Amino acid sequence: DEKEKFEPTVFRDTIVQGLNEAGNDLEAIAKFLDATGSRLDYRRYADTLFDILVAGSMLAPGGTRIDDNDKTKMTHHCVFFADEDHDAIRNYAQVGKG
Repeated sequence: DEKEKFEPTVFRDTIVQGLNEAGNDLEAIAKFLDATGSRLDYRRYADTLFDILVAGSMLAPGGTRIDDNDKTKMTHHCVFFADEDHDAIRNYAQVGKG
């Protein structure tokens, strides 16, 4: 039995790239996440996925982002960058329910 490598940074890069390519269209983001779920192990990388969808990148212990301000490792399509109103946050929550 060969163990599969745990590579959260590769997972992050794949998710962030897809989110950024989807643009500001939440429906396109939801479709990307749904399609990617069949290829990537969301359960294995649940913490990383949650960090990306909420904060825009992976988080280190203590809550700082692990992206070194590299725009290819972060996305603005997340809760932290959403407009601060009920409808905007609800729309992001609906994407997560997919």
